[in-house]
Amino acid sequence: MTTHVTIIGAGLGGLTLARVLHVHGIPATVYEAEASPMARLQGGMLDIHDYNGQLALEEADLMDEFRAIILEGRQATRVLAPDGTVLLDKPDDGTGTRPEVQRGALRQILLDSLPAGTVRWGHKVTGTRTLADGRHEVAFTDGGIVVTSLLVGADGAWSRVRPLLSDVSPEYFGRAFVEAYLYDAETRHPAAAKAVGGGSLFVFDKGTSERWIAAHRESGETLHAYMTLARPQEWFDDIDFTDAAAATPRIAAEFEGWAPEITALITDSDTAPVVRPLNSLPIGHRWDRVPGVTLLGDAAHLSPPDGEGANLAMQDGAELALAIAAYPDDIEQALTSYEEALFPRSATAAVEAVATNEAIGQDPFAFFDQEA
Repeated sequence: MTTHVTIIGAGLGGLTLARVLHVHGIPATVYEAEASPMARLQGGMLDIHDYNGQLALEEADLMDEFRAIILEGRQATRVLAPDGTVLLDKPDDGTGTRPEVQRGALRQILLDSLPAGTVRWGHKVTGTRTLADGRHEVAFTDGGIVVTSLLVGADGAWSRVRPLLSDVSPEYFGRAFVEAYLYDAETRHPAAAKAVGGGSLFVFDKGTSERWIAAHRESGETLHAYMTLARPQEWFDDIDFTDAAAATPRIAAEFEGWAPEITALITDSDTAPVVRPLNSLPIGHRWDRVPGVTLLGDAAHLSPPDGEGANLAMQDGAELALAIAAYPDDIEQALTSYEEALFPRSATAAVEAVATNEAIGQDPFAFFDQEA
């Protein structure tokens, strides 16, 4: 194959695509807006599933490297009532069906597996357009331009590639996370550490999905907490999250009456709270075939969080690479084949994601039905 694949976005999906292409001897370049791999924290814990994310890593020939970064015991799950009553305390069963890893560590093994120079850092896209000859132009903030006959948008929710295919934009899902971190938890935050346990904690307010709390035990003694509130976007906009002394008690007040070892996840945070609005694309989002361009991951099918986003992005990347390898002389057939599988798969996943988010509170255990 002589066609060079241009990938926008060095997230897990874009890097998986580049790696599986490399395994099959197909050249690719990834353009990433961030200045370097360490430009920002790469998020928290991810459970990588044996039916999609791990299959992508097998195609990338990185399962040994993946096993080396698994945090043992983190598949453990606890569910508490707001008053601290333990509803579920499930230890890590050791099966490895959904092992937990740090997102940053997973991204790093993908980066390390690519030839030097594959990722071009500091390339923020300002726009894309289709040229008269059917190729596509990508413009960057530094004035640079790339012209390509095969462009893949792996650039997330606010993709700059998506407008070549679709005029749809993400819309606010009606909820937002507020993130917090507690460090040296065993010595400095022992009550919160005990509540979280060895893996993941979920606290649901039975009868409503208006508010809930989740937390993960990350590497070392770090607790990463997410306070979820169903509020209008304007409600969050009215809070000055740059002022931790004011924002923290404002969020904590929404959980008044909950057990102190649970609310400590926000009141005792060692970091300023950070708000993460949840957005989604319409269920069943798809586009007509446009020669030489496609999407993967959140750029294609952003959904409310339910533990599948990273796994689906990696699956997309691997399957797109395999389609290109299967039809090296017919790119349109490769993209058609990929999208024919992508559209129904992502629509089903989106339906399940919405249902899972709506079920929280109505039945605290419905959130875990996906494990069955």
